[in-house]
Amino acid sequence: MSWWAIDVRTGAEERDQLGAWLVTRTGQAVEERDDGTLVAFAPDEASAENLIAELSRRTVTPLETRRRSVEAADWSTEWRRGLAARRVGRLRLVPSWLAEGSEPDAVTVVLDPETAFGSGEHGSTRAALRLMDQLLVSGDRVVDLGSGSGILTIAAVKLGAASAIGIEVDPEANPVALRNAVRNRVAGRVEFLDGDAAALAPLVGPADLLVSNILRTTNTALLPTIGAALRQGGIAIFSGMEQPEADQFRRTLGHSGFNPFQETSDSGWWAVAAERPE
Repeated sequence: MSWWAIDVRTGAEERDQLGAWLVTRTGQAVEERDDGTLVAFAPDEASAENLIAELSRRTVTPLETRRRSVEAADWSTEWRRGLAARRVGRLRLVPSWLAEGSEPDAVTVVLDPETAFGSGEHGSTRAALRLMDQLLVSGDRVVDLGSGSGILTIAAVKLGAASAIGIEVDPEANPVALRNAVRNRVAGRVEFLDGDAAALAPLVGPADLLVSNILRTTNTALLPTIGAALRQGGIAIFSGMEQPEADQFRRTLGHSGFNPFQETSDSGWWAVAAERPE
């Protein structure tokens, strides 16, 4: 049986919500490419056409869609295709089915993203990891907003954080994150909470370091929450934004009292670290 892939292009502000809807609607993993294209899968051409029609009805912003036939595959495990060991600063990200190899200078994170977001293959995740590697201080308390597969939460304790809490609105992601924490033998030092970051983040603070790898619009809306969740002088790492959004978000940070002081980019995705004023 041939499956059908549906390529969907939309604005960055819609992408996360649209990706989550596609996962729920199809029951399959959704691929997000470095150029922002979302790729969903349907079992036949009629289902692909119906999905495209539903997408057109539920969105108010313009969409570009394309359907194409692909070879039959088990999409519950297709997310494994193309994943390989990656090095980001001191961190080495390794899928569980690959031999870890020997890199004595690396901090290894063994990760299976399954259907949750966050594999290390996306530039926004790598940018957040790079800043975390440079800025995390041993003993920090870390909060991770939009924790997905748990990659940033787990990496934080592997890099020396005393504890890390991930907050994720998608309840299906946290079981994946917990399995990854067990793989990395850090389950006792991390916690994953289901729910709205705006409500939960201030309750689990004050954090020394907070990471928010979400969209620019969501990061902007969460700035008061993030300020309340950080200790004075604490650091927030914001990612999930494309390079052209950098100037606008820098201005937003300044107007909100945050002091941006370090940034990085990866494959067109931009991240920035900002300090909460004393």
